[in-house]
Amino acid sequence: MSSNHVIQPIMTHDLCFLTIAQAAALIATKKLSPVELTDAYLARIASLDPQLNAFITLTAELAREQARKAEAEIAAGHLRGPMHGIPFGLKDMIDTRGILTTAHSRVFAENIPVADATVVTRLYEAGGVLLGKLATHELAHGGPSFDLPWPPARNPWNTAHFTGGSSSGSAAAVAAGLVAGALGTDTGGSIRSPSWLCGTVGFKPTFGLVSRTGVIPFSENCDHVGPITWTVEDAAIMLQVLAGHDPKDRASARFTLPDLFPQLRAGIVGMRVGFVRHFSEEDLQTGDELRIAVDAALKVFDELGAKVGETRLRSLHEYYAVRIMITESELFSLHLQHLRDRPGDYGHHFLSRCLPACLFTAGDYVGAQRERHRMLQEMQGVYRDYDAIITIGAGPAPRLADHKSIGAADKWLKPGLGALASVTGAPALAQCCGFSRGGLPLGMQIVGRPWGDATVLRIAYAYENATRWRQQRPQLSASAPAPVIPVDSHVPSSLPNPEPKLREIAATAAARAGLNLSDEHFALLLESTPYALALAQRIPHNHGKGDEMATTFSLM
Repeated sequence: MSSNHVIQPIMTHDLCFLTIAQAAALIATKKLSPVELTDAYLARIASLDPQLNAFITLTAELAREQARKAEAEIAAGHLRGPMHGIPFGLKDMIDTRGILTTAHSRVFAENIPVADATVVTRLYEAGGVLLGKLATHELAHGGPSFDLPWPPARNPWNTAHFTGGSSSGSAAAVAAGLVAGALGTDTGGSIRSPSWLCGTVGFKPTFGLVSRTGVIPFSENCDHVGPITWTVEDAAIMLQVLAGHDPKDRASARFTLPDLFPQLRAGIVGMRVGFVRHFSEEDLQTGDELRIAVDAALKVFDELGAKVGETRLRSLHEYYAVRIMITESELFSLHLQHLRDRPGDYGHHFLSRCLPACLFTAGDYVGAQRERHRMLQEMQGVYRDYDAIITIGAGPAPRLADHKSIGAADKWLKPGLGALASVTGAPALAQCCGFSRGGLPLGMQIVGRPWGDATVLRIAYAYENATRWRQQRPQLSASAPAPVIPVDSHVPSSLPNPEPKLREIAATAAARAGLNLSDEHFALLLESTPYALALAQRIPHNHGKGDEMATTFSLM
């Protein structure tokens, strides 16, 4: 087993491949200037981002100003901590005062927030240097899209391939060495999915640990904010800064995150790790390369002294149905007025996922919230038996050109591996566990108990330091053009011809919601109608009078 933390002699062109921890150590000892580091990143962005499209807005002047301030403070002996002078990026769902925040959508194309999100304030207070705002799938949902004002981000391991979503630019920028770390948002896997496909570390904290104030919402009940970094240690550095109660966020917990670093390096001898094999072999068919890589990772955990076993949970389809019912309903409600007034300002991918939520009933939504409560209760036994559970992740990344072949059935009925931790609110980490024959990352997921964020990071850190995967980085050349991706409209060439009853259901639901859809937009709704209704049928309605919703009101 080889270590990942071999520091090579630093040359100017190597600065962008320092981890946050490595750069922080050099800055603290005045061997590295925050201005020098920031300039190195800005030069790399100028050279490589034209082929990656990771950035929507570059904040070069602000970054230089913040870097000069950090340098002066550190020279005067006022070191704020390991993020002081470290360049970072933000998913463009996160408000920045006076800086365009688009959510990668025409709907927010001129949105200039008047205040910073709480997480931005905390990074600024820690001395962080903002390089810019990063690409996302539109409104953290629906992509990759080619009908928006900005192109989708590309995978730096192969720019003809998909990044995953929705924190696409954040993962691409970290993997490519355009930022030292970035923030993403995660409602159903949007930090973890791009981290699997881009080979980064993506951490979704326990629900309520990190504030969402100032983050453009998707789902009040499932939204999270968390770091995307190159190493587990860097994720811990960022999380330590981000975590903490925020009275402006109603979901924010009064929980004090302990100092992560003593436990991070404590090893995992005797820890109990359960692998959910049926997610990947029964519920969701995955490729052989990924399954082999995850099985090899389980052997590493065993060699490190963990007690590795297998466990069964519910079918991934059940977690996914509950997650989709809750999040799509809430997203639809948030955008309803715009969907009535200006549906043409949304991309087709977004509309194909959001519009069908008009088909869902109050009973469907309440049933999903009650079923979520059952799921939370069931997990208590799992938490007693295991310190963490492992699931397969994703990879290798598909080609961007294949976006055309993704049908409505896949969008609605193929379960996402992020659903379990999204529904339970538990901490979950995406981590690279190998590479495909084609050189693309393969990923796994570590899920912990609620408030067991430190344990998840500890397990991931032990694995990372026992393997060689952090020694590999994408090889990019400034002279290499990005491959041309064939683009189509994602709209059925003609209105689908379903059973008349389905057409009537779709038309009635759209009218009841006050939607006045063009033929093009109604085609998107109609194409998804049978699959959205099939998903709704997976929500149980056999709850008893005493079964609470996961959102039961409380004044405490």
